[in-house]
Amino acid sequence: MTFNDNARIDSSRVTRRRGGAGGGIAIGGGAGGIVIVLLFLLMQFLGGGDATSALNGLGNDTQDQTTDQDFAASCTTGAQANASADCRVAGTIQSLDDYWADAMPGLGKQLTLPGIVVFDNSTQSACGMASGATGPFYCPTDQTIYLDTAFFGELESKYGSSGGPLAQMYVVAHEYGHHIQHELGVFEVANTSKTGANSDSVKVELMADCLAGVWAGHAATTQDADGVTLIEPLTDQDVNDALSAAAAVGDDRIQEQATGHVDESAFTHGSAEQRQAAFTTGYTKGTATACDTFGVIN
Repeated sequence: MTFNDNARIDSSRVTRRRGGAGGGIAIGGGAGGIVIVLLFLLMQFLGGGDATSALNGLGNDTQDQTTDQDFAASCTTGAQANASADCRVAGTIQSLDDYWADAMPGLGKQLTLPGIVVFDNSTQSACGMASGATGPFYCPTDQTIYLDTAFFGELESKYGSSGGPLAQMYVVAHEYGHHIQHELGVFEVANTSKTGANSDSVKVELMADCLAGVWAGHAATTQDADGVTLIEPLTDQDVNDALSAAAAVGDDRIQEQATGHVDESAFTHGSAEQRQAAFTTGYTKGTATACDTFGVIN
């Protein structure tokens, strides 16, 4: 999946921060947050001290420097989105904005655009400190997506994803899916206090995967402000890349890597198979109604 080289990318939707060294922890709904949850549970299980204090104590001295002007100058075209991970995020957000603004009225809602923060190392969010260690996540409190694009490299090197542009764009679309859930009222009815393969926590994440698939199926129809198509039609390889990314951050895969065994009672995001199936449902069905696990769409 590539952007049309001539498409105009509006990078004004993205706040670009270059934070200090180190990182805090904000355990949210993002793909990489599974690792932190597992670390937390492992520390508690082993009795190795106060896990909450240990996690919260990381990276409290960070100061952000916003560099939106420099970012805007380097992210104006589809060609730049194809070449740069930061600009690819901006282009993906532009496509997601375009699709969901059109789709939400059909679901009985008007889209309020989420905030987007791309950062290095760590930054502050309304949900606490965000760091590269948490992975991308959505903060409902300030309705903002936070991500360090270094995570895209880790998808391949650490989690075994096949890589590819759509693998990265899937991550962004998943977090955007959490915002759509917020708009639809999912967080008002879901009980995310429990874990397990059939828990609401997992159902929330699988619904976000499904919503990412819905967008992917329509991505090639989205346009820039001049009516130029943003994204070229998906290939089979693109879809396989997204499915590979979804599987790579499955609870079972990450548990196996971190602890050597799988404990379904600790699932927070769903297995590799569940996550692939959820994305495929959204991609093939093409409508958010097919993802409506919580019955929030009238």
